Amino acid sequence: MARPAAEPHGETGAPLWHALPHHDVAHHLGVTADGLSGGEASARLARHGPNRLPEPPRQHPLLRFLAQFNNMLIYFLLAGALAAWLIGHGVDAGVILAVVLANAIIGYVQEGKAEEALRAIREMITPHATALRDGQRVSIGAHELVPGDVVLLEPGDRVPADARLMRARGMRIDESVLTGESVAAEKHEEPAPEAAALGDRHSMAFSGTTVAAGQGAAVVVATGVRSEIGRIGKLMAEVEPMATPLLRQIDGFARRFTWLAFGGAALLFGFAVAFRGHDWADALIAVVALAVGVVPEGLPAVITITLAIGVRRMAARNAVIRLLPAVETLGATSVICSDKTGTLTRNEMTARRIFVPEGEVEVEGGGYKPEGRIVWTGAAKAGAATQAALPLIRAGLLCNDAQLRREADHWSVEGDPMEGALVTLAIKAGLDPAAERSSWIRRDEIPFDAAYRFMATAHEGPGGEKILFIKGAPEALLPRCGADPALWGAHVEAAAGHGERVLAERAKTVAQLPERLGFDDANEGFRFLGLVGFIDPPRPEAVAAIAECHSAGIEVKMITGDHAATAVAIARQLGIAEEPLAATGAEVDAADDEALVGIARRISVFARTSPENKLRIVRALQSTGAVVAMTGDGVNDAPSLRQADVGIAMGRKGTEAAKQAAEIVLVDDNFASIVAAVREGRTVYDNIRKMIAWTLPTNGGEVLCVIVAILAGALMPMSPAQILWINLVLSATLGLALAFEPTEPGIMQRPPRPAKAGLLSPFMIWRIVFVSLLFLVAALGLFQLSLARGQGVDLARTIVVNAIVVMEIFYLFNVRYIRGSSLTLTGVVGTPAVIAALVVVVMAQFAFTYLPLMQEIFLTRPVALLDGIMIIGVGVALMGVLEVEKLVLRRLGLFAAENI
Repeated sequence: MARPAAEPHGETGAPLWHALPHHDVAHHLGVTADGLSGGEASARLARHGPNRLPEPPRQHPLLRFLAQFNNMLIYFLLAGALAAWLIGHGVDAGVILAVVLANAIIGYVQEGKAEEALRAIREMITPHATALRDGQRVSIGAHELVPGDVVLLEPGDRVPADARLMRARGMRIDESVLTGESVAAEKHEEPAPEAAALGDRHSMAFSGTTVAAGQGAAVVVATGVRSEIGRIGKLMAEVEPMATPLLRQIDGFARRFTWLAFGGAALLFGFAVAFRGHDWADALIAVVALAVGVVPEGLPAVITITLAIGVRRMAARNAVIRLLPAVETLGATSVICSDKTGTLTRNEMTARRIFVPEGEVEVEGGGYKPEGRIVWTGAAKAGAATQAALPLIRAGLLCNDAQLRREADHWSVEGDPMEGALVTLAIKAGLDPAAERSSWIRRDEIPFDAAYRFMATAHEGPGGEKILFIKGAPEALLPRCGADPALWGAHVEAAAGHGERVLAERAKTVAQLPERLGFDDANEGFRFLGLVGFIDPPRPEAVAAIAECHSAGIEVKMITGDHAATAVAIARQLGIAEEPLAATGAEVDAADDEALVGIARRISVFARTSPENKLRIVRALQSTGAVVAMTGDGVNDAPSLRQADVGIAMGRKGTEAAKQAAEIVLVDDNFASIVAAVREGRTVYDNIRKMIAWTLPTNGGEVLCVIVAILAGALMPMSPAQILWINLVLSATLGLALAFEPTEPGIMQRPPRPAKAGLLSPFMIWRIVFVSLLFLVAALGLFQLSLARGQGVDLARTIVVNAIVVMEIFYLFNVRYIRGSSLTLTGVVGTPAVIAALVVVVMAQFAFTYLPLMQEIFLTRPVALLDGIMIIGVGVALMGVLEVEKLVLRRLGLFAAENI
């Protein structure tokens, strides 16, 4: 298609879109008011490619694998392996290398799982755009946009591609990611000067920027790498940090523990050589084996795997975790501040009642399915209810941007839910939305904004009639329209008492439509058409989820923009409180910070709140020590989402600004998904604690056996190679199996863990000492018993190694239920992961004990049946002792959250 002759061009040869009239841009790109056709859009997508920026370069898999060896502990182990090989201990060197390799494989696998999880998360929260295709308003993935697409922009939207504005009403766009300007830029559709700098191109909306206010339509002119943000190489989404606070705590603990182990090993080496006459080579191998045995080198890797598993589980429950720290924080959440509409309720608005001057009208049916009668409320009334309400119904249809969609028997709305309910109401009244909108042509509009709380449109009818329609909050429309404020105010209160939201509508016939509809045109001379009451019923699953929160010690607070009476009615239906107390945004504004703390503690429902109110409420709750999860969907919710300990954005109705500010995105906008995510967060934290509770005591028990033997000048109960074998066969099997543990019974019946709880609680310290001593007594006892029976050193050591492995197996089953008894059906049977790990360990131990090759390598001997029964008996006894210990601690009340 030929370009206009005067078309200006930039240095690259591309048109200077900002300097062209928007109709010339549309002409150049071959686009009409109906947007592109589906076929043309597909052809352009094939030609231009997807609208996305290139991903950061990924590290080559081989380099990522080699990076697993890049830490001080591994260097030490490799040096130990080299020393063992040089002094002729080839078996010990081989086993050390096997331990190092197993640890590297675990690290490589966990990083791969984490990257895969993050890629899946990015795909689940890929930005969407509202575009016109074939004359229809559709929601598509932003990556599907092509030059020539007409996109619709609303407050909170992230602009999906560089676009030339065709229509802009009160539009301001935050362009700080491109220009660094903190003040949102004013936008309008007139051409900008050719030489205008990027920040002065008022006719353009640039990819990656955020609509701060107003509405508009724009035609896409550049996508992907051809956009401004693509050309300068700035990526909006950076790779999420993998090092969570818990992992940093674990890493620091492991480093300190490693240095302590190295220091102890050096002292032990000197003592063994100088005071016990051990050969220095044998002593070196012994202390290297001890270091490998005592240091939990694989713990950070296994913990990250646990976090990645938690992310996957939460994604399956419709909670997409954008940042891994949120997994930890969820487990400590003590207050959830939730929006009402769509989160606690179904977000399927239904026009339930209509108040017109002639009386009250009831609308039957529910949801967006356009079926149901319109009848007078109460006693029979002369005249048709539909006819009496028709002016109001038509105004609600025309002053409206929503469209209904039907897929099979399911009806949904594209646009605002209340506007969708008005379209459904119009169809119930016998109106054809497409025909009405084509005959009553909209000439201009004032888009809805929370600042003035109404929407206005100007229309020209089929007979030349010119009319203005306004719909909005009753308190914004009742003044200056001749309506009786007492009468209509009573209707508003009555509807709110039933949990209904109320819209008012008014109209004015004019001789001439204004060229540009302004606020002055929306003030005087209107006639009041009436009120519409909408109901958005509570989600049944939200009622159950709130009850679960109460049992888990988690407070739920509703923060909404609705009337207080409406919010309290819904809160009562949801079970937030038997008699919910409410406060309004005005009361929050009037309270100072100190007074607000008391209000935040006491109040369950905050109504008519502003974004500033939400931010202050979150801060007030946090000042009491609460861990606060906050939901939000709008661009103005971003400050409170960032302030909260866990920000939760809505995946369906949420703006891109809210999603970028939040740590979690709810795919289904459902409150029940938040509670499910809290449950999963507690499970993840429990499993991490179980791994620590299993790893440290068992490692400690192995090491104490050897240390005591060296200090006493006695024979070591295990050879260095055997110690390394235990570490190799157990760390990558039983320890990893705990990452897959399901939710422990009663997890949502206990209070949230303290937010600042240390890694080693009093119970954990007790367990490390107690279990280590039990392992020491059992291992040395069996070793001395075997020697006393004349079974020889090799067989005695074989019995000790098998006993330690068996005790670690039984201890694993004990740790699976730290707070309760493990002697239940689920506790004894185990999960598939535990069973699989158990099968691997048992097979490995049979090979270790009975396979001739393994006997030659590790100097093991076959264990007789009676000795095998004795070994299993030791494991059963350990389990019994620890079950009695748990019972005693429960009876003494020492399993409080701060102790365990």
